[in-house]
Amino acid sequence: MPASTARTLKGPRRLARRDARRTSNPRLHFLRGFLKNPVMVGSIIPSSRKLIDRMLEPVDWANTRVFVEYGPGVGTFTRPILERLGPDATLITIDTNPEFTDYLRRDIDDPRLVPVTGSAADVEKILADRGFAHADYVLSGLPFSTLPPGVGDAIGAATSRVIRPGGAFLVYQFSPKVREFIAPVFERLERGFEWFNVPPATLFWAYREPQAAE
Repeated sequence: MPASTARTLKGPRRLARRDARRTSNPRLHFLRGFLKNPVMVGSIIPSSRKLIDRMLEPVDWANTRVFVEYGPGVGTFTRPILERLGPDATLITIDTNPEFTDYLRRDIDDPRLVPVTGSAADVEKILADRGFAHADYVLSGLPFSTLPPGVGDAIGAATSRVIRPGGAFLVYQFSPKVREFIAPVFERLERGFEWFNVPPATLFWAYREPQAAE
């Protein structure tokens, strides 16, 4: 093969390998997502394992069939959720950034995962379109304190309606302001704090009590 032809082929191959590395690097994707839309990402650093374990600890995995995650990013919580989720359960992730949705679809080969590009405020329709009436648990790291006016209230209200009685809304934040959006629409609220995270995070577990069934 002529040297010029070899150089021509090597160029695209080198670019393909470089693009593949760029695509598979979760930290790079997370940083790009933050820089594009910091209002929706909330933090430049993914959550710590300590925060993940503590946030998910109260979940009744044996009785969880539908789990929803708002703002999954590059899957920092998505993978630990799938590790715990039953074989017949479904995890629906909802992100406004299509790059994050595409990344999860490419990077995680699991039939239980359903990545969706959309707004958390539309969670009821997103679930209904996929044949689900309710979710057992919803997890969110969305930065409620920086969301546009009205969006936080809409997400809180929609989430309270979509979670089954006995389920919960799990929220980790870097500002306690989220309490304003979830306390009025959930029957019981528990609060914690995790220092072993950058930055330290405020944690909320908002429960739909069984007697709240319609």
